[in-house]
Amino acid sequence: MTRKQKRGTMVGSAVALVSLAALLVMFALRDNVVFFYTPSELAAKGVGPGRDVKLGGLVEKGSVKRGEGTRVEFVVTDTKRSLPVVFEGVLPDLFREGQGVVTYGRLDASGRFVASTVLAKHDENYMPPEVAKALKEQGVWQGKEAGGKK
Repeated sequence: MTRKQKRGTMVGSAVALVSLAALLVMFALRDNVVFFYTPSELAAKGVGPGRDVKLGGLVEKGSVKRGEGTRVEFVVTDTKRSLPVVFEGVLPDLFREGQGVVTYGRLDASGRFVASTVLAKHDENYMPPEVAKALKEQGVWQGKEAGGKK
């Protein structure tokens, strides 16, 4: 084997090894690439109790119920499916019904989403991009592009 052939073999082997490593990483992370799931996607994926996920959608109007202390229950919807959420803590100041929200937590055995973190929009013109995209895909987006108020 000449020197050029040896170098070519080494470069080819290195490229193949890096490609294999990248493929294995992408395969391992395939379910974690999504920033969050809507209630419909959560049901379709069959995510079971105990797995940490992010849930996003709109806070359903009339669903916020404050319990004792800092316990709050509300419903997150993507207009096709709804999911009850329980949160123990202080909600963001701008959290309210009818607005976009992203929560982090897990499903419990009864099918409720127990949130450890709740993120709300930061001003009256903002909707989390992931929530807006999911709503656009479902044809319910009322933003500026759809002729409504953004």
